[in-house]
Amino acid sequence: MKGKIKIHKEGHKILLVSGILLLIINLVVAYFFRNIVLYYIAAGISLIIIAAFASFFRIPTRKFNSNDNKIIAPADGRIVVIEETQEQEYFGDKRIQVSIFMSPANVHVNRNPISGVVKYQKYHPGKYLVAWHPKSSEKNERNTVVIEHEETGSEVLIRQIAGKLARKIRWYLHEGDEVIQNAELGFIKFGSRVDLFLPVGTKIEVDLRQKVKGGITVIGSLPDNEE
Repeated sequence: MKGKIKIHKEGHKILLVSGILLLIINLVVAYFFRNIVLYYIAAGISLIIIAAFASFFRIPTRKFNSNDNKIIAPADGRIVVIEETQEQEYFGDKRIQVSIFMSPANVHVNRNPISGVVKYQKYHPGKYLVAWHPKSSEKNERNTVVIEHEETGSEVLIRQIAGKLARKIRWYLHEGDEVIQNAELGFIKFGSRVDLFLPVGTKIEVDLRQKVKGGITVIGSLPDNEE
């Protein structure tokens, strides 16, 4: 049996305002044009728009995959990058980058990949390159969070990146917060990407182009300790 689907809090205002505006438009069409075909067309388009917004802000009920030594996917989407790279903002050294591209059809809530303590958080205004562009991680509007795993001391960096359509990143974590794996980290509106920067030595358990689900798919296993 499928669980109930809820609307995320980030979508409440948009759905309310959109619903009111579309209702006004439909009333205007009905009153001034008095054309039943035109009225049905306007009503049909309005329903499609509301359904699209509701789908984008949906939060399906899930049984999360909780595992203290595993890195769980922070978002729904498709793996578009798995590579060793230099992370400059926080670590200043080599890390394993795993990137998840989130299309407008995906669930867009972001979740903590591990439990631990937030060691760093910083929001960066920026450009709106397409989310799969190699420079989007450095140039786009983005928010960076680093969580330290208490047991191993490993640090995992999560970067929320706005895409071509996304114009607003929401984040719920700040430095010093104690966080639980799979709890909400934030939300990105209308198309986006999430990058993970993991310790070298992390055992990666996903493949390029693989579809993943936030809070369920295992991205990798943390090393025993970080040098």
